[in-house]
Amino acid sequence: MLGYLGNGFIHLFTTMAAPALLGGVILGIIIGVLPGLTATMGIALLIPLTYYVSPSIGLSMLVGIFTGGIYGGSVSAILLKTPGTPAAGATILDGNPLAQKGQAGKAIAIATIASAIGGLIGALILSLLAPQIAKIAVRFGPPEYVLLGIYGLTMISYVSGTSLIRGLFAGCIGLLISTFGVDPISSVPRFTFGTLNLLTGFELLPILIGIFAMSQAIEGVKNSREVMPPQAKLTKVGISLQEFFRILPHIVKSAFIGTFVGAVPGTGTDIAAFLSYGEAKRSSKYPEEFGKGSIEGVAAPESGNNACVNGAMIPMFTLGIPGEAATAVILGGLMVLGLQPGPLLFVDKPEIIYTVFASTITSNLFMIIVGILGARVFAKVLSLPKSIIVSFIFIFSVVGSYSMRNSMFDIIVMMCSGLLGYVFTIIDYPIPPVLLGVILGPLVESNLGRTLLVSGGNLTIFFKRPISIFFIIVIVGTISSNIYKHFKSKDAPQES
Repeated sequence: MLGYLGNGFIHLFTTMAAPALLGGVILGIIIGVLPGLTATMGIALLIPLTYYVSPSIGLSMLVGIFTGGIYGGSVSAILLKTPGTPAAGATILDGNPLAQKGQAGKAIAIATIASAIGGLIGALILSLLAPQIAKIAVRFGPPEYVLLGIYGLTMISYVSGTSLIRGLFAGCIGLLISTFGVDPISSVPRFTFGTLNLLTGFELLPILIGIFAMSQAIEGVKNSREVMPPQAKLTKVGISLQEFFRILPHIVKSAFIGTFVGAVPGTGTDIAAFLSYGEAKRSSKYPEEFGKGSIEGVAAPESGNNACVNGAMIPMFTLGIPGEAATAVILGGLMVLGLQPGPLLFVDKPEIIYTVFASTITSNLFMIIVGILGARVFAKVLSLPKSIIVSFIFIFSVVGSYSMRNSMFDIIVMMCSGLLGYVFTIIDYPIPPVLLGVILGPLVESNLGRTLLVSGGNLTIFFKRPISIFFIIVIVGTISSNIYKHFKSKDAPQES
């Protein structure tokens, strides 16, 4: 296997595959920075170009776009509080507060380093352990998906700020939003109010852009007459050695979380990011810094979502099952190129598959170079006047929401989500739990229905499967830990 991987590197750097990979990374970052232009869209638009080059060159370019696109979303999330991709939804929570403190260079450097290391770990796991991990991933059925979603919902306690009750309420709002549209089991329309636009429910990206970006634009318009302090200049791009060793354990742990989540078909980079963020806060020595500009809060989700990129390729290459939307498009590209994913691909076309694996590793090295060199250019956004920044946020929000499906309805959804986010900000309710509910609601609901159909309504099915029992133990442990920390923090002032 190592010999094949070595040959993959030789083929990568002795052909046009390496320049295609670098170009894909740069293009992916640009696509990721612009809200609405997701990595999935970029891959879909460029698949026709793969007709005219060899499979290894074409696939290397697509891998570069995927890697760069997921990372690029963090740049606009940090600088403008406007997530370029759903994967950057968790990065906003601490990345933008760091930028507001005048540490935009540090925030971008952390995001770049964490993305590169997390993606590199995920790529190594993909290259060396893909068949073994695929055997575990394929054992996931509806019960396991339900418990995975419930475990994700326990992260609400870590993104709720100071009030768990308000966080749970916000999470319920998100779950309610996720129920709009056709019931996944019975196909009965719910909350459609007679409009065809709601039959498929709400798209995630307009909601994400609305509650974070548009709400900020509304706040900016409200305060437009106030005298704004001068924007902090970017003085340093990078982090100290002490800060690096502080975030390194969270990067490594989040990389394994992201790879595992990506290997489970039907999940995605957004779920991986929030699970990584919640776990980082749970295990951090400085949980009070989260939400206020924690460097760990930037590193963990960026490591998780970029590792998920490689994890999502595991079932695609080994089983022919796409891990998420972008890999579904790449899967189509494989078939167009005459390659049939599955175990035989490793035997019949090892020179192509291991060149792609070499590309996944190298793309993260290219990404850290491009990210660090471009940090000063990116961060110059903060030197613009506040009114121009607000205008750009408004334009990006509208264009990004519309570009997903060329639908005016998505713009309306984005505006309504912006008003919801603005109201929540005024009344001091946390916004991230809403997003968690929207993301995880469909995963839990659809698979719970399937589980009950398979078991005839017998809930003991959750206690008869090894992976389900593992998740139950993790969920109970997480909830118990949260309750303990809640009462401990409640009693702390009395002791002093």
